[in-house]
Amino acid sequence: MSRYLGSSTLNTYYSDFVRTFGNVLFAVSLFVVWGLLTLIGVIVDQGKDPGIYFDSYPAPIARAILRLRFDNIYHSPWYVGIIGLILLSLTVCTFKRVIPARMPPLRPVKIDKIPLHASLEVAGDERTVRERVEGFFRARGWQLRKREFDGTEWTFADKHNWARRGVLVAHIGFVIIAAGTTLYWARGFSGETAVVTGQSVEIPQTKAILHLDDFAYKITPVLTKGGMVYQPTDYVSHVTVTGNDGVPKAMTVRVNHPIDVDGTLYYQASYGFAMRFTITHDGKNVPALSDRVLLEGENFDVPGTRLTISYDRFVPTVDRASGMPSADPRVNDPAVILSVSNGGQQAGTAIVPLRSWVDLGGGWRLVPSRYLLYSGFQYRYDPGIPLVGIGALVLVAGLLISFYFLPARLYARVDPAPGGLWTVGLAATTVKGYDMFESQFQGLISEFSSEYAVKAP
Repeated sequence: MSRYLGSSTLNTYYSDFVRTFGNVLFAVSLFVVWGLLTLIGVIVDQGKDPGIYFDSYPAPIARAILRLRFDNIYHSPWYVGIIGLILLSLTVCTFKRVIPARMPPLRPVKIDKIPLHASLEVAGDERTVRERVEGFFRARGWQLRKREFDGTEWTFADKHNWARRGVLVAHIGFVIIAAGTTLYWARGFSGETAVVTGQSVEIPQTKAILHLDDFAYKITPVLTKGGMVYQPTDYVSHVTVTGNDGVPKAMTVRVNHPIDVDGTLYYQASYGFAMRFTITHDGKNVPALSDRVLLEGENFDVPGTRLTISYDRFVPTVDRASGMPSADPRVNDPAVILSVSNGGQQAGTAIVPLRSWVDLGGGWRLVPSRYLLYSGFQYRYDPGIPLVGIGALVLVAGLLISFYFLPARLYARVDPAPGGLWTVGLAATTVKGYDMFESQFQGLISEFSSEYAVKAP
């Protein structure tokens, strides 16, 4: 008795599991949750220091981001778990709903109850009539199978029966894609870095060293109805790269032409102007500040004061008439935009031409002395790309099979009729409805009738 109850309880749990994970609405809900988590990953910068989140968001939101691991969401248990549930739901739907619906078992039907049906009278003995039916459909590429139910023999003819597996192939493609993306989340990485001309950076994930030998860009002026537009047409970085083998290699990075270093791709993403400032105090150079190279957006504190100097932006060309930045990105009359804060309070902003100077007070003087081009790189290592590519091909193949091939099944039954004749009953079903196959069915009936059917007097 206890064994029976245990088996019954297990069957109940199994039925509930299949009913839940085989429910289309449940699968759609999982995809919605997956989409929301992915959107969070797009909105929230990933892999940053905790302080950056507290600087960017209110403290309660920043704490929630860190506690829920939204700062590394693609590796979080929520994200991996929802993908696992989606795959589980797809598996249940495929084997419990899709395959049984698209690959029905061989069983008798009520021919006259199916919309596509016909009944023809054929002369001859039973064996000859059956051979005619089978030969007719076999000659036209139909796969035949015979079964007997309650003493009645049925003939089942299938066309493009293999195409019933198109949905299964498409689901397999999605699983392969999911495996590829999961491999990226588990082992892949991406990031960005800026390298000043003549300097080197080390990529933290791979320990590869990039030395920027030279950077060049090309600006093309284009005259439009709205005025002159300056179009950047090319960025080129000449770098020396030292990978895992320890051998420096000279390589060139262009826009849309990345380089491959030990499987990691490096893309030319941007460029900008770094600045070297000459800082003096009472007429004496201060090497600790003057030797620094600042990127746009960086700042430094003036020792012994409450001043903070921020290098906001490089201005390639200053309009001589107005003294304001012009739209020309080519370097002609360069300047820098500096902002000064005193004790955390904004004190002012100024446009300072190169090699001019600014008195900061207290004997401090700042001179924008030299600009250096820097190159911005994005890098990405994705070991799942081959799997994603294969999965995409499998997915497309499955969709093509499902959309462009029409699996159909014919049911044939031979019954005795008055006058020594035999009645051949035929019916047809497809996975895409009856309208899709109606003209083909009528054509088959017409051909069979012209060859074998007894014409009415």
